[in-house]
Amino acid sequence: MTEVEILKALSNVQEPDLGKDLVTLNMIKDVKIDGDEVSFTIVLTTPACPMKDLMKNASENAIKLLVNKAAKVSVNFTSNTTSLRKDEKTVLSKVKNIIAVVSGKGGVGKSTVSANLALALAAGGAKVGLMDADIYGPSVPIMFGVRGQRPLMKDANGEGIILPLEKYGIRLMSIGLLVDEKDAVVWRGPMASSAIRQFITDVDWDELDYLVIDMPPGTGDIHLTIMQTVPVTGVVIVTTPQTVALADAKKAIAMFGQANVNVPIIGLIENMAYFTPAELPENKYYLFGKDGGKHLADEYDLPFLGQIPLIQSIREGGDVGVPAMVGEDSITKEAFTTVVSNAVRQIAIRNANLPKTQTINVG
Repeated sequence: MTEVEILKALSNVQEPDLGKDLVTLNMIKDVKIDGDEVSFTIVLTTPACPMKDLMKNASENAIKLLVNKAAKVSVNFTSNTTSLRKDEKTVLSKVKNIIAVVSGKGGVGKSTVSANLALALAAGGAKVGLMDADIYGPSVPIMFGVRGQRPLMKDANGEGIILPLEKYGIRLMSIGLLVDEKDAVVWRGPMASSAIRQFITDVDWDELDYLVIDMPPGTGDIHLTIMQTVPVTGVVIVTTPQTVALADAKKAIAMFGQANVNVPIIGLIENMAYFTPAELPENKYYLFGKDGGKHLADEYDLPFLGQIPLIQSIREGGDVGVPAMVGEDSITKEAFTTVVSNAVRQIAIRNANLPKTQTINVG
């Protein structure tokens, strides 16, 4: 066996999402051959890649079929999360992908989805941060069980830099960590936008594969501020199945499709898709209608990332600071893991096929 033969065989193995072979995509590294033993490393586009077992099996089969049927193949994995930032990287310079989680209206579980999306990405091996950009209704301190805690500061060239809190392997920042929760944040739009800019420029996020931003509901100042300050890789839209939520989700879809905004939509998540009681896990009750989010994704030709059930344990976990991805409920974990698998695939496809990310310019 020679390295040339190995690479020729592996050129028949496709990366399922990007539609090209592993050799063309420069994903094969460190080929080593010793008699009938061959080892190499596949460089994944993200640590959370859901397709690695498929690529591993296809690679082994290609070598045995095309090179040496007696070959003992050892496939290793590493990752280099794809990034498509076009800016000079003066802001969030070590963050590869910035994902905004949005909804047209409040009450659809956007913060719950943001928290568990971040945790599921981290569970796949990625470095993840979660920024709570909902100035008027911050949820992160409660959901992560860090109420009353305050972030530390460090000195950087004479300027104070905020160190985000860490919980469950996620870096966290929220206005709720700076302001007493009994005090209402009564700020006009420019003040709220200024606070958000500080969360971006004055917080030491360090190296991250993904920064998940839990956006406020609706479409307004803070959304524009974030997109004008940092290059957003894409947005994830959260809705529930009922008509009123879908109508507001359409407004969010329209906002990000406008010519002067034009931020890619990674996909749509249908939250509270159905109710499943703990004592009857096989039963599904469609309290808010059936497949509304799925139909909306089809209508706008958007990737449908999956459905999250309405389960009591999700609410209970969020209330006591133990999000669903950290808890014991297997149904919930499976749902969020599926959603994240679909999301990271869409991010990789987005980074492979669409223009580079950059800040927007809106008057």
